[in-house]
Amino acid sequence: MLIIGAAGQVGHALAELLEKTPGIEPVALNRRQLDITSKDDIRRQLDKHLPDYVVNCAGFNRVDAAERQVDQALAVNRDGPGLLASACAELSIPLLHLSSDYVFDGHYASGYSEDDEPSPPCRFGRSKWEGEERVRQLQPQHLILRVSWIFSGRGHNFLLRTLEQARQDSVLEAADDRRGCPTSADDVARVVLAILRQLACGIEVWGTYHYCGAEITTRYGFSEAILAAVRQFEELKVTSIRAVSTADLHPLAERPASSVLKCRKLLSTFGVRQRPWRVELQRVIRELYGES
Repeated sequence: MLIIGAAGQVGHALAELLEKTPGIEPVALNRRQLDITSKDDIRRQLDKHLPDYVVNCAGFNRVDAAERQVDQALAVNRDGPGLLASACAELSIPLLHLSSDYVFDGHYASGYSEDDEPSPPCRFGRSKWEGEERVRQLQPQHLILRVSWIFSGRGHNFLLRTLEQARQDSVLEAADDRRGCPTSADDVARVVLAILRQLACGIEVWGTYHYCGAEITTRYGFSEAILAAVRQFEELKVTSIRAVSTADLHPLAERPASSVLKCRKLLSTFGVRQRPWRVELQRVIRELYGES
């Protein structure tokens, strides 16, 4: 299993999980080892390792930064997956590609299925959607997995930003007008492994799938859960959370009003059930404080 983007949240979690899994030999490559925007890098590593499967976890995932760094976001999220898909097709290597809930505009409050038409509200979402299209066009043996609101105990994510602010400020502001489902990086790694195992058994059900943690919330609700979990281990400076609109936070990029993903297709095809994000949050917090 060749993992691209192994320094990111999901890539790191997947590499750790596969290292513990008998019968699987993971090759985890970070950006220095394989630049997804380099055709030569991609072909050199594929020729070197000749993996049975490639999992692309690489991505330009800074949503606001993508509004200014448009070329870089497109190079990583659109052009890179295209180069990778083309190389995988030439070598007949199936590709599992991670994408985002931000390909949807968020107008469906009930959530989005894989058959709903994407309409990205921001440049980040547009770059991810165009990357999906490149993969579909260039490598028929592909599986695209859209995920949402990724959190973990490493990297840059909402959980760690909230914890940092809670140590410094007495009042936090969190948007209560954007709905979604937090999803732990370890949980996504679990799902990817379950999919890969079944693909390796000859089940060829290529296409697009959704996965997210169980239970819809807002950024405000997620913040409350984070602070409640952390206060079991640390006394924080923050005393309250103020619910605000997303517009009050002046983001550069427009976010979907509701980026809830429906995951029934993944369940019916692979038998993979959603795991409650609150359970995953408690586990991540315990690990952060050395209580695993």
